[in-house]
Amino acid sequence: MDKVGILYHPLKAESLSLCAEVESWLTKRGISVVSGGGFDDHGRQNQVLQEIESLSLLIVLGGDGATLRAAQHTAPYGVPIFGINLGRVGFLSEAEPDNWPERLEPVMVGDWWPEERLMLRVALVRDGKQVVEMRALNDVVIGRSGQARVIRLRLYVDEDYVTTYTADGLVVATPTGSTAYAMAAGGPLLWPRLPNFLVIPVAPHLSLDRALVLHQTAIVSIGLEPELEATLTVDGRGGYPVQFGDRVIVRQNENSCTFARVGQPSYFYHRLMARFGYWHPLKEA
Repeated sequence: MDKVGILYHPLKAESLSLCAEVESWLTKRGISVVSGGGFDDHGRQNQVLQEIESLSLLIVLGGDGATLRAAQHTAPYGVPIFGINLGRVGFLSEAEPDNWPERLEPVMVGDWWPEERLMLRVALVRDGKQVVEMRALNDVVIGRSGQARVIRLRLYVDEDYVTTYTADGLVVATPTGSTAYAMAAGGPLLWPRLPNFLVIPVAPHLSLDRALVLHQTAIVSIGLEPELEATLTVDGRGGYPVQFGDRVIVRQNENSCTFARVGQPSYFYHRLMARFGYWHPLKEA
């Protein structure tokens, strides 16, 4: 590890103090460190994001939301993420505030393995022009825009019509996102390194109520029925209006997201059960 970046939450005192601790710990090992708080999606105001291409590792101090944001920037350059959880769940994090040195030490000496996770690329197309393009590590959601009624969404896979959903919305989720909104909508839990993604209706009414598991090269196109309004969100961000005639196109992103892991590959199942309170390991793998 030659150069490490640290992203902290600028409004959380514990994140700021932890950043100082981690930076001091790394500096004592002769590692170059650059740190910054918050996100600017174009990297204009954050030195870490400006220098992302030159980093050997990015340490994220925050919850899963911060990690999802960080993945937008690291994926194009293959920079691995090491998360220290300061959020509620921490599915994506590798360490906690009370054990980060013992988890980070193996990474510094090369005793770690890269976990590659599929990402999605979503485009909102209107009148033949792309008006929005984003990447998603968790999910793409098309939901109703505040009106107290269902919406109708036409689903195409690889240009073939599949079905029309009458529902509150539609979730297109990666294996990483299968433990998020997709799970709340009744979808299956997927091992995070599977080469698949999901299409799941939210509260369907008299329409297909099962999740579809698609191959990683599938191209999904979603259209809205007339006289209805919807909103597009990507990893919980955006809120872009979708109207009749638009197409939301979702496919595998050309780059995956990489996490620096030091535990066994089976860690996912242990962590999943522990987070749900079903199993409490004596020592996390």
